[in-house]
Amino acid sequence: MFNLSKKDSDDSIKEEKYYYPLLPLRDVVVFPNMVVPLFVGRERSIKALEYAMAHRKEIFLSAQKDARVDDPTPQDMYLYGTLSNVLQLLKLPDGTVKALIEGKERGRIDIFLDKQDFFMVEVEKLPEDHETDNETLALVRTINFKFEEYAKLNNKIGQEVASTVVAIEEPARLADTIAGHLTLRVRDKQEILEIEDLNKRLKRLYEKLSNEINILQLEQRLRSRVKKQMEKTQKDYYLNEQMRAIQKEMGSKDDFKTELDELEKSIKRKRLPKEANAKVRQEFKKLKLMSPMSAEATVVRNYIDWILSLPWQEKTKEKLDLNEAEAILNEDHYGLEKPKERILEYLAVQHLTKKIRGPILCLVGPPGVGKTSVSKSVARATGRNFVRLSLGGVRDEAEIRGHRRTYIGALPGKIIQFLRKAKSNNPVFCLDEVDKMSMDFRGDPSAALLEVLDKEQNFAFNDHYLDLDYDLSDVLFITTANTLPNIPLPLQDRMEVIRLPGYTELEKLNIAKQFLIKKQVEENGLNIENISFTDKAILAIIRNYTREAGVRNLEREISSICRKVAKEVVRAGGQKTKVVIKSQSIHKYLGVSKYRYGRTEEKDTIGLTTGLAWTDVGGELLQTEATIMPGKGKLSLTGKLGEVMQESAQAALSYVRSRARYLKLPDNFYEKIDIHIHVPEGAIPKDGPSAGITLATSIVSALTRKPVKRNVAMTGEITLRGRILPIGGLKEKILAAHRGGISRVLIPFDNKKDIEEIPKKILKKVELILVEHMDDVLREALVLKDDENLFAPDGECKPFEISDISNKENSDESSLVAH
Repeated sequence: MFNLSKKDSDDSIKEEKYYYPLLPLRDVVVFPNMVVPLFVGRERSIKALEYAMAHRKEIFLSAQKDARVDDPTPQDMYLYGTLSNVLQLLKLPDGTVKALIEGKERGRIDIFLDKQDFFMVEVEKLPEDHETDNETLALVRTINFKFEEYAKLNNKIGQEVASTVVAIEEPARLADTIAGHLTLRVRDKQEILEIEDLNKRLKRLYEKLSNEINILQLEQRLRSRVKKQMEKTQKDYYLNEQMRAIQKEMGSKDDFKTELDELEKSIKRKRLPKEANAKVRQEFKKLKLMSPMSAEATVVRNYIDWILSLPWQEKTKEKLDLNEAEAILNEDHYGLEKPKERILEYLAVQHLTKKIRGPILCLVGPPGVGKTSVSKSVARATGRNFVRLSLGGVRDEAEIRGHRRTYIGALPGKIIQFLRKAKSNNPVFCLDEVDKMSMDFRGDPSAALLEVLDKEQNFAFNDHYLDLDYDLSDVLFITTANTLPNIPLPLQDRMEVIRLPGYTELEKLNIAKQFLIKKQVEENGLNIENISFTDKAILAIIRNYTREAGVRNLEREISSICRKVAKEVVRAGGQKTKVVIKSQSIHKYLGVSKYRYGRTEEKDTIGLTTGLAWTDVGGELLQTEATIMPGKGKLSLTGKLGEVMQESAQAALSYVRSRARYLKLPDNFYEKIDIHIHVPEGAIPKDGPSAGITLATSIVSALTRKPVKRNVAMTGEITLRGRILPIGGLKEKILAAHRGGISRVLIPFDNKKDIEEIPKKILKKVELILVEHMDDVLREALVLKDDENLFAPDGECKPFEISDISNKENSDESSLVAH
């Protein structure tokens, strides 16, 4: 310590400055009159202690603001601290130092002197010169009472310590001693240390002490509550054990034996395959040797129950009457000729051979065409039980094959579980949404289905839980999917794929009359006397309020009308009200039409061609626009087109460039113009090669300023030489053209074989034109004047200038894009 004296100008005041080594503290605040042991490990702190021991053993203690700082700066220290004496210093083997320190009096740091080894600080001492008044005495008495209450709640403070603290008569010392015993945060203790006025310090100490008492009382209540709960649980366990012991002495000990006897009788009665019978008897023998209370006994018992509950040999008697089966299928569904025909073929072969294995069918089609419901009809027509397993979102292989018995809570897979639910070994098993499965780190469920859906393997399907071969060969599996590409190829190979295209208008009309209206009338509390629909009204709903391959939206619209009619019936006050739904009244019930029907473009337009696309929900019309403008040969493609469709546009442009002279265009026409191709509904992704001829037609129309016929649609893939390759989804596309009021459709010649699938009533209204080359498409699609030849003989080349793009004729004929 250094003691410096100064005198001011009048020598009336004498001020002393004290310099001490600084010991930064982490997570601790030392109060005056406290004796605390400190373990010091930082090099600078050890140097400060050694300096203090060599110079009168005085040191200044101040807490750090952040205990995580290893090398504190003056900004990291609290300015208020405690001037202390080092009573003892002991060096430990690990290099740290144990110091026994006694706090003496408060102090405040005025200046930091940064020595090389540690901090020296100029400290202003803060003596306790407060006079005791009545307020101080009242605060002391209150704090003593509160501290005694605190000591009773806190087990860490003994009664002797509490008595010693309460016996302190000096108020300042009492406050510091109690503050040192409280389990406060560092900043709360520092706050008390920094209060110089004694009464204010006592008041703040009282607040902190009261708060700590409230926390301890809450902890005590929580401990008491938990203890009571534990005592109740232990009591219940003890009573249950006593009850078991009493029942055992009274003769109930034979319950387990009785249960085993009943289980043995069930095993004897059950018809099981040889392997399953040997397995279940082996497990039963193990069960008899186990304690009924053991966990392993429960596992074995559940395993035996699963084996006994499965329909190993139970089968329902099949209906083999073809006429009856056909009548049931037609009663439940209108159309769907292919699946109906396949089921009748199966029944006919079964009638002759008696041994054919169940077929594995995959019904693929857009939503709402009846894939799942036809499975139920097949079960009714064949006299089998029906179960349906939805595979949408299944991503765990164990969902199909089950878990091994070593896992807690293990169960068989869904195949075995649903067979138990079917209660027969030859049900119609519908695996719904087989294209919606996914895979992750737990395995691939589609790979597990390979064994289930393979006729050559499923007679010995091995579930992980059962670990026995189960015969699935008599099960008639029917899977459903919206699209084939999402089904792995090995799985596709094991199934007989039957495509269900969208319904035609006539089919929807008949479905509505025979099924949907009756169903919705009944569900909405009406009867056939309250409401009736005319055919024109139903067609108006189909054409103007729905655009789908199936009939789900049609059913929703019919349901909406029935609900509104039900409201009218109730308001009319009687069930005798009769409402006839006509085409003119549809707007009243369903509002504004949602779709256009039978309205093609109002005029033949340059650069606007109608294409046909296939989607998951059926066919769609695809309008394709092309326009040209002065430029440098750039091709722009918009409308969120996929890579394949963009490549089709490039191929179409290359075809046009290669046929420039034949089309009466100069060889370098593309160097002076930019071509922009756009497919509307830009938010919807579009892809595929079948728009090739549509894109080429739009480009040629824009370049030659020949309008495209508004009643013509087309589909086909184009090659660089102009050949037209076959496409898929022809039936869905033709149905979409029919819905859109198109009267002529250009299709690839190689798709001639697919025309048989299209209903004859559709073919009467839509003319199909087979084309092999792009030249044929242009002849059929573009509007030409009488005796006008689109193609130049002998490659004659017509002069081509930028000014040709401008409007030379009337604005309707020369407009490049439909607006």
